[in-house]
Amino acid sequence: MKKNIKSIASYFSKKYNTNNPFDIADALKIEYLIGPLGKCSGCYMYIKRHRCIFLNDTLSYNELKYVMAHELGHAILHTHINCYFIKNKTLFSTSRIEREANIFATELLIPDSVIYENEGFTDKQIARLLGYNETILKFKQFGNPLQ
Repeated sequence: MKKNIKSIASYFSKKYNTNNPFDIADALKIEYLIGPLGKCSGCYMYIKRHRCIFLNDTLSYNELKYVMAHELGHAILHTHINCYFIKNKTLFSTSRIEREANIFATELLIPDSVIYENEGFTDKQIARLLGYNETILKFKQFGNPLQ
């Protein structure tokens, strides 16, 4: 069965009345720490039945928010799989789980309403408006999340 990631992201956004991945992680009791991780932007680990997210302290605010949303996607979609976010590899990865986490992050942070409110804007303009890399918009899925 194919996961409808758009509706999963929408569900959590509506349930907790936010699209802030940090607030959702807090509500789900997913632990996260921000600190030095070298070249890794972030990682998700399932340790002794605890979901844990680690984020690199060198990221800008918007990068931190996107990586957190990506790792939150792993925590929700791939609970028992440990995953690492390496910026120059993960956004271009063809791995199913990395693609799913990118879709989750994009759908959580960029709801359809933002796209419709800025009709006629290019992907680059929308990304700049929101402070994200335009590459993430390739993960945007349109259509009814309840389908």
